[in-house]
Amino acid sequence: MLSASTCEHASVTSSTTTDRISNTADELFGWTELRPGLADAIAQVLDGRDVLAIMPTGYGKSAVYKVAGALLPGMTVVVSPLIALQDDQVAGIRDRPTAPTAYAINSAQGERANEEAWREVEGGRVGYLFLSPEQLAREDVIERLAAASVSLFVVDEAHCVSSWGHDFRPDYLRLHDAVDAIGRPTVLAMTATGAGPVRQEIVDRLELRDPVLISRGYDRPNIRLEVVRHSDDDAKRAAVVEDVESLQKPGLLYVGTRRDTERYAEELRSRGLRAAAYHGGLGAKDRRGLHEGFRADEYDVVVATSAFGMGIDKAGIRFVLHAAVTESVDEYYQEVGRSGRDGEPALARLHYRSEDLSLRSFFAGNSPNRSRLERIATALASVERPVSAAELAEATLLSSRQLGPSLSLLIDAGAAVDGDDGISAVSDMGVGEAVAAAVTQAENRANIDESRIAMMRSYAETLSCRRIFLLGYFGEERDEPCGNCDTCTSGTAYEHLDGADQDAGPFPVDATVRHREWGSGTVMKVEDDRITVFFGTEGYRVLSLEAIAEHDLLERV
Repeated sequence: MLSASTCEHASVTSSTTTDRISNTADELFGWTELRPGLADAIAQVLDGRDVLAIMPTGYGKSAVYKVAGALLPGMTVVVSPLIALQDDQVAGIRDRPTAPTAYAINSAQGERANEEAWREVEGGRVGYLFLSPEQLAREDVIERLAAASVSLFVVDEAHCVSSWGHDFRPDYLRLHDAVDAIGRPTVLAMTATGAGPVRQEIVDRLELRDPVLISRGYDRPNIRLEVVRHSDDDAKRAAVVEDVESLQKPGLLYVGTRRDTERYAEELRSRGLRAAAYHGGLGAKDRRGLHEGFRADEYDVVVATSAFGMGIDKAGIRFVLHAAVTESVDEYYQEVGRSGRDGEPALARLHYRSEDLSLRSFFAGNSPNRSRLERIATALASVERPVSAAELAEATLLSSRQLGPSLSLLIDAGAAVDGDDGISAVSDMGVGEAVAAAVTQAENRANIDESRIAMMRSYAETLSCRRIFLLGYFGEERDEPCGNCDTCTSGTAYEHLDGADQDAGPFPVDATVRHREWGSGTVMKVEDDRITVFFGTEGYRVLSLEAIAEHDLLERV
């Protein structure tokens, strides 16, 4: 586990290093002042330390690799999951004529553009190279990077490596192998999703060495937090549309389904608003065009599923509304954080109907397809060499959509290995054992998902200060109500102070504990009469201190 001492870096950065960082940030990128924690992270990278930087959306995390990369002698490789985000970052660096040269290599570019970038890399003329995680699964890419002088390897949106995170991507699991293959440069992992369990999995799966954890900036006091409760779905929909009409623009409206993106966008357009629908089913060209149009103020509101927003850098978003409950507090706060990046007042309002969470719980509890798992495990056991996903789909008569989730379960359960040369079975595990391991893994995931939904319900229904709740979830302490959420305005936040003492009692925040049935866990939140613990197989569980004492349920590890 990450020790508590890693959460706050206490060493003093030398004045010489501080001056170098400050001067580079100003002269190359025009930043006269860096936000708290950014200079600390840069200094640690320059000292050769692996760093996990956990800072909210819009905090300016990219300054860490941009400044560090400019000061380090070799090339900086940045792994980013979205081509649109890569393009934005490359354009931003190229806009600074004195900054090191930046290139991207991805499938959206023509082969000629990619080869031109590689020639520049081979000539030692590239300061920053942006790649997708899929690129790093290619042996030729690894070979070319190994031949270059890579001094810093950056994993952006690092929560994608966590199977418990809200945006898990299997391609991220190979990144630690890529780091080793290119000579093990210093690794900087960055994410806006900072809950304790996700942090630990990032460290473990990227195999960070003695990492420095720097977490800053989760309190966004300019964003007002509100929840509006509804008992009727039609009334909720009408209220959402009225909100979008009346609020200052531009804004984002998050919904749960592709159908709802079109439905709400059509209704808003009929009322004279410039509204666009965004979902994962759009083609790459349409998605990119919509991103660009939103940044250029061509739309009053984008109605979107969770597919929209990662890497979007737009300072003046005045509201983020949710017409559907997200799957986790992590996802909700990341989406909320896209508002008010200019520091001006912004609104985050969740339109909440408790029945919506019941639907989330239903989908979270779906069981894996055992026969599909058995077909895949049998096919892998019958071949003597690693196979590609396409070959496996052909052998099992499954579509890629059917194959993917089940194969991911087998890999996560340790019953299959996805290596550089393909997918193979674990030799000492029979088909029945592999299927059983995958089913257990699925059950663990379901427990985690259901517990996340329970935490989201707690946020929506709390009478305490919503900001205290959110900051506590991410491990940041706040003693007094914020004054800028609906429960503070109504007064209930002052009547229902948690009275939490994050450092007192037998089970303080971040303590490792062991439950008689659920095994090892980490204390996430402490209140007067209860604690919230995250267990690796059970998820978030709220335990009464009285019950813990009476039944001797927990012990410190």
